[in-house]
Parts: sequence; C-alpha cells; structure tokens
Amino acid sequence: MTAGLSRIVLGLWRAREWNLSNAGLYDLISQSIDLGITSFDHADIYGGYECETIFGNALKENPSTRERIQIVTKCGIKLISPKFPGMSVKHYDTGKAHIIYSVENSLKNLQTDYIDLLLIHRPDPFMNADETAEAFYELKKSGKALEFGVSNFLPHQFNLLQSRLDFPLTTNQIEASVLCTEHFDNGNIDFLQERRVAPMVWSPFAGGKIFWENSDRANRVRNVLNELAHKYQVGTDAIANAWLLVHPVNFIVVLGTGKIDRIKSALRGIDVRLTREDWFKLWIASKGNEVP
Repeated sequence: MTAGLSRIVLGLWRAREWNLSNAGLYDLISQSIDLGITSFDHADIYGGYECETIFGNALKENPSTRERIQIVTKCGIKLISPKFPGMSVKHYDTGKAHIIYSVENSLKNLQTDYIDLLLIHRPDPFMNADETAEAFYELKKSGKALEFGVSNFLPHQFNLLQSRLDFPLTTNQIEASVLCTEHFDNGNIDFLQERRVAPMVWSPFAGGKIFWENSDRANRVRNVLNELAHKYQVGTDAIANAWLLVHPVNFIVVLGTGKIDRIKSALRGIDVRLTREDWFKLWIASKGNEVP
C-alpha cells in the first residue's frame, strides 16, 4: 500500500471544528489505530493553518504513537492569512522555496521529524516541474519526506512532474464517490490503474450529499444504497465506501469525521464485497441510465 498507508485514512481537515481537547483528539487517534486506521491526512492550510498544530499537540499525549502511524500532508496553496502578510490574492506556489518552507512548518506543527507522504495540493498552472522536483529531491535526501505524490491532478499534469523524477509519485488524491464520477469519465482512474498507482479519495460521501441531498440523482443513488445496505446488513455509508474499495484501482479512502461511531460504521465497508452487478446498480443510479 502507498507509503504503508492503511486502506482507510482519517482526514483532519475539520479537526478545528471538532473542538476536542488534546486528550480527546488523542483518544480518537488511538481508537482509530485500534480499528486499523494508522494513516492521517493533513494539509498545511487546513483549519486556517491550524489543524496540523492541533494534531501535533494531541500526539504529545503519547509521543511514541508517532512510530505506529503514517502522516500525509499537502502543500502548494497559499491562502490570504496573517501567516503571509502582504499577500493580496489566494494562489498556488509549487516553487522550491515554498515547498521547503511549508514542509519545515508542517514538521514543527506536527511535532515530527519526517512526513511519510507529501502531496502537491493542486495543479499549479505556473509550476516549474524542474524546481518542484528539486524540492522533492532535497526533502527525500534529508529524510524530511519519505514519499511524494500529488492531489487533484489530471494524467498529463501527473506525467509532467513524474518526468522530472527518478522515483515514482506514489498517489494522486482525488475526489470520488458514487455521486462524483468525473475521474472515471476523464480517464484518470484508467491512467492510475495503468501506472499501478493507488489513488487516495477525498469526500467519499460527496460532502454528505449521498445522505441528504434532495435531487433526482442523489435520490436514485440513495434508494440503491438502502437496498444494498439491507442486503449486506450494514449502513449506507459502508456501502458507499465498499463501492470504492472493491474497485481494482485499489482506492485508499479518506474519512473526514471526528465521531468514532461513524468511523466504525464506515469501516464496515472494507468487509463488504459488492458483486459486479451491485456495483453497476450504483453506477447506473448515479448516471441515470443503463450502460450502452
């Protein structure tokens, strides 16, 4: 598995909203590890640049926990923030200086000596691939980042950066769910399977729309999710996860909840082996028509 990641990853982008104490967040981390979730997903910008620090402070409850987990973080987006005084517009920066600066900050905030997997957060139309690769080489040589990947990239953008590296980009973190199938349609899933690159998935429940959106598409999908949840005796969240996890591209699913009961329910999707027909029932419900 990519960077030794667990098949389900806990995403910390809402950690500030969870309002957990250091001990409370550490308890969530510890319980997640006990359930088999050993990987935790961050980005420098999450929570207004605060979520990495929140996580790092929680790990101080038991520093030896770091040896049992994998930390993923991202860089390359600059938000308008007091951390960047004088900046007038949100933009991307995949230059060497900013990547190094961002990783150094992430290491300090997360209170760790290394990042297991570093991702470029968004495709940068002003990216100098040689310079981005230089940053990767320097971080790899120093041991401050062990593996590297991208997020939200299309195949040609992935190939550009890969062409400057003599080691593989190990993942592309993309949005995918039974309500978000764009990367199946644009060739990205086929490309990643061809490369044997396991993609990470953000928003596997379409930001919750699978459960509450009142639209023809969401209602069709929800009806099939309910049917399959009854068949497999699990929750609809587990079925939505199973739809991704059973796919041969070997998706790694990032969950974004701070509730242990929701984590446990979603995790049951690992053990659900949807049949091909069941998978296509959800595909057809999402698309709104039978396959040709």
